[in-house]
Amino acid sequence: MHPARKKRLILILLVLLGVGSAVALALTALRENINLFYTPTQIADGEAPQGARIRAGGMVVEGSVERSTDSLDVRFDVSDGAKAVTIAYSGILPDLFREGQGIVALGRINADGVLEADEVLAKHDEEYMPPEVAKAMNDAMANKAAQQPQAE
Repeated sequence: MHPARKKRLILILLVLLGVGSAVALALTALRENINLFYTPTQIADGEAPQGARIRAGGMVVEGSVERSTDSLDVRFDVSDGAKAVTIAYSGILPDLFREGQGIVALGRINADGVLEADEVLAKHDEEYMPPEVAKAMNDAMANKAAQQPQAE
């Protein structure tokens, strides 16, 4: 093989190797940072992966908020109208957080099926609900209505 062709071939192979490595690193970083949204029904049914960081949302169930007296720990249930999931959070909750309001929590599911949240987001005004939560609640209500027997 001619020396000039050999140099070109080595250069092309090095460029391809560099581009391939960059693409592999980018895809790995994206895979680790993706937060998939799961409804409380999906979490309760075991569809959400344990240990992976996910987003979950719904309405805070009335009377379910339990605050620790000696720390910032709080536990509450979130429902999509069909099923509920417990969320454990340690930190200061958003000012707009309250029972009966829509929230989105980011965290990991533990072995007990509790979402250990590291971030809780509350809606920013009275009419707003995150699109994923609104769709999940509408789907859950439609499924619930479809499963109820029709009165004749």
